[in-house]
Amino acid sequence: METQKILVSGQVQGVGFRWSATRLAKQLTLTGTVRNLTNGQVEIIATGESATLQQFCQQLKHGLSPWINVMTLTTHSIPTHQFADFRIII
Repeated sequence: METQKILVSGQVQGVGFRWSATRLAKQLTLTGTVRNLTNGQVEIIATGESATLQQFCQQLKHGLSPWINVMTLTTHSIPTHQFADFRIII
């Protein structure tokens, strides 16, 4: 298991990105959080198997809906966090 901090920018706020990312994370059995940042980015902290995290990022990049436009997605490994589930932070 590993935890990654994923920062996403583009047209990702106000278009259902957090909800779509949460749904995808749950389908992939990832745990963690997703939240909007004041600078317009979305921050995801996700824990799971390395290959599953890579799959998650690839699916985020290629668009979860026609309204979402991911311009950049960066990942950073951080110390492993244990989460009960995957949820949106408001």
